Amino acid sequence: MNYLTVDKVSKSVGEKELFHKITFGLEKGQKSALIARNGTGKSTLLNIIAGLDSPDEGQVIIRNDIVVSYLPQRDDFQEDDSVLNALFDAETPVLKAIKEYETCMFLLENGRADEVSQERMEKAISDLDRLQAWDYETKIKEILSKFGIHDVLKNVRELSGGQRKKAALAKTLIADTDLLILDEPTNHLDIEMTEWLENYLSSANITLLMVTHDRSFLDSVCNDIFELSNGNLYHYKGKYDYFLEKKAERLANAAAEQEKLKQLYRKELAWVHTSPQARTSKARARINNFEKLHEQINVRTESTPEAFKVQSERIGHKILEISHLDFSYPNQDIVKDFSYIFKKGEKCGIVGKNGSGKSTFLKMIMGEITPDGGKITPGQTIKFGYFSQNGMVYSGNKIVLDLVKEHAEVIRMENGNYLSASNFLNHFGFPYSLQYTYYDDLSGGEKRKLHLLITLLKNPNFLILDEPTNDFDIDTLNLLEDFLSNFEGCLLIVSHDRWLMNKLVDHLFVFDGDGKISDCWGNYEDYRQEREKIARIQKRIEKASKPEPVKTQKHQPSNKLTYKEKRELESLEIDIANLEIEKKIIEEKMTAGEGTPEEFAHWGKRYNEIEELLETKTERWIELSEKEN
Repeated sequence: MNYLTVDKVSKSVGEKELFHKITFGLEKGQKSALIARNGTGKSTLLNIIAGLDSPDEGQVIIRNDIVVSYLPQRDDFQEDDSVLNALFDAETPVLKAIKEYETCMFLLENGRADEVSQERMEKAISDLDRLQAWDYETKIKEILSKFGIHDVLKNVRELSGGQRKKAALAKTLIADTDLLILDEPTNHLDIEMTEWLENYLSSANITLLMVTHDRSFLDSVCNDIFELSNGNLYHYKGKYDYFLEKKAERLANAAAEQEKLKQLYRKELAWVHTSPQARTSKARARINNFEKLHEQINVRTESTPEAFKVQSERIGHKILEISHLDFSYPNQDIVKDFSYIFKKGEKCGIVGKNGSGKSTFLKMIMGEITPDGGKITPGQTIKFGYFSQNGMVYSGNKIVLDLVKEHAEVIRMENGNYLSASNFLNHFGFPYSLQYTYYDDLSGGEKRKLHLLITLLKNPNFLILDEPTNDFDIDTLNLLEDFLSNFEGCLLIVSHDRWLMNKLVDHLFVFDGDGKISDCWGNYEDYRQEREKIARIQKRIEKASKPEPVKTQKHQPSNKLTYKEKRELESLEIDIANLEIEKKIIEEKMTAGEGTPEEFAHWGKRYNEIEELLETKTERWIELSEKEN
């Protein structure tokens, strides 16, 4: 069943054509991603589909009997509205009933019972009963709770930018939707909330079209991808890896075809230079074909940028040592007695909930914040490159290229060659025309990208990056990932981009709250699996600790352990204790930073083996313990 048809739609902004006669459709249940470089018309296309903009030509057809919900990049909330009114502005009977019930409950729970009469409360409950809306109300409660929306009577103007984004997303999900259109839904969400949204959309019975730069999110939710490039639309029926493979094939084929056209053009150009007289229809046709060929070879084509490795500054034996670090805000512990010694070439990620202190930790390393206790000692050869969320501050409005040249006019490659600052900018999506734009005329995303490129251009040997991927398109993310993969210095990175963390990092600092920082070896996916394993074990322990209901049967089977099982339980307790000790010893060795690469490889392999053994033995211990009790 077809829900959406986009038929030969074109749109231009000024003299720039965003897309030309593109055609595609969505079937019921289809979940698709739309990806493209920044500024190529993704949001414009979504606005056209949602009816907020009109195409220059073509049409958008949406099935009449379906409900469409749209999350734009900027919400349409009225500043004087309460959050409750903004969330439930639809006039459906169910949403009106839920809105009234939520209002009553909020007033009762916040000491304002005098504003809720018994008759009002009874009517609100009666309406939910009559409309059979309790399941829907439960779903809405879950969404509001997950997005941290509690004070529903607060004024919209009191919300921060991040809170407004979450409220807009909650409003979109609350609607009983058939076709859901989302523009960058994971912006301002931490990893935990992103994973909840990922699971929600994956299991929801909806049709979905979304723009996202989060590659892990895209891969988990969508089964096919639309790519908007050079005004054309390409469809890939597969996950993100399939898209990368087929796009590479498309670009290779396009490059081969372009080379054939160039060869033909050179041949025809030689013929034209003989000054043929266009007296015959055949000669005139050949000249007309030559002019068309000239237009074809001048059409801008895509290409896959070549990877390059930068020559980092020499790095000595001592990198960075953190010793017994402490820091607290008046009502929050950020770091308690944390110590770590960085090793040459290691790449470390940092994860944790928003507000847990990740950025504060980086600022302490960079000397912007003084810790309450402990020491941070960098090595003498360390040259930091620091990308902060606050961006850059410049005096005077300068041209982009001049601004970059103040830091470095050339960057040395690993092969000994030099790359100009201009070529470096062009590689990362700052075309030569944009390099002569004044800094103040750049968009917010372009300023962030420029800040990151200047950080990389300074040729550091220790990179500290705080959310470097925000506002970047997927092409730029792939370029950044390639650069950081080839970077031979140390890397400390805070990011909600799980795809990037899985590709780059050796281990993670996990901000658990209350000043505790855990060091988890492996990438983000390893950490996620470990977290899920612990949750499963904890659930089983809790289940085992609950008293079993009394059984009334006269003949109950014996639950006592056999002699063999008792011996097995005793052996398991000893094995688990010994494995925990061995695991602790390996962690201390790896943290100390002393050892050969071969030893680290051996320790890492043994560490993973211990983890698997601990999971298996702990599950068996729980099983036997439940039987014993």
